Amino acid sequence: MQPITDRPIRWGILATGGIATSFVEDLAAVPGAQAFAVASRREESAQAFAERHGIPRAYGSWQELAADPEVDVVYVATPHSAHHAAAKLLLEAGKAVLCEKPFTLNAAESAELVALSRKREVFLMEAMWTYLDPSVRRIVELIGDGAIGEVRSVQAEFGFVGPTDPEHRLWDPAAGGGALLDLGVYPVAFAQLLLGEPESVQATARLTERGVDAHTGVLLGYGSGATALLSCSLEVQCGQRASIQGESGRIEIERDFFHPAGFTLHREGREPETFRGPVVDGHGYGREAAEVMRCLRAGETESALVPLDATLAVMRTLDAVRQRIGVRYPGE
Repeated sequence: MQPITDRPIRWGILATGGIATSFVEDLAAVPGAQAFAVASRREESAQAFAERHGIPRAYGSWQELAADPEVDVVYVATPHSAHHAAAKLLLEAGKAVLCEKPFTLNAAESAELVALSRKREVFLMEAMWTYLDPSVRRIVELIGDGAIGEVRSVQAEFGFVGPTDPEHRLWDPAAGGGALLDLGVYPVAFAQLLLGEPESVQATARLTERGVDAHTGVLLGYGSGATALLSCSLEVQCGQRASIQGESGRIEIERDFFHPAGFTLHREGREPETFRGPVVDGHGYGREAAEVMRCLRAGETESALVPLDATLAVMRTLDAVRQRIGVRYPGE
């Protein structure tokens, strides 16, 4: 891709739901970014979204957005089940893509998108804000510097009480529903950021009558003997905590490990050290947009902070978990 250096970067927004709204609101505070176009399968939805957010162009189909020559990059904010089709359409049209997590429904779909991106040399990134969070980046640095010795164990939990409407997308297998893809992707991505792709995957879950997971526990194993104990739930309100234990210390995140306000470092023979990250402006999506734009201005087709190989590794683990617990989506 040719670097974009001499003008604002023009964003397209694909879908008009709540997360698209949050992204556009954050985009307004990112220097050099312009919310330029929006697309929905319903023209009236796109028009209403454009009017609310001052976006100049609105389209009633994904194809029209993909064909707009003045759009530089598109944020895909559809439900999980549509990520693959939307991102594929955009990449084939030469559009850079920031795709919401989970990247796709399964690893095969993700691998197809990555291969297409690399073949066409078009930028592609998963919207995994955890990997861009300053506190998480600082944790990675501390571990790399040996602050707690070799990591032996990672624990992380993410859960809340899900919607009561049985037709909600979170309970719908056709939409990729269940706790794992919506919530479990975060603890898995967090563990693999620190330990890499596991050698063994064990899992257990409680499934709903429709065949999606309401509550799932995962144990990842590594050749070094390290483990990651992870959970996700649509049945219980968790503290969203995480803990990293090393040979000579540990790191504790008390809340919201996927975008923490800070953490505490415990080292043997020393007083605990508390680290606080910068206050997040808006909803926290601006960091994703800023990283995409940095890459586009540098002519890069992948982000070094949210690498596509890491995204693929997480998807392979999620596939392995689903195989263990017996969750399959229509068409697989």
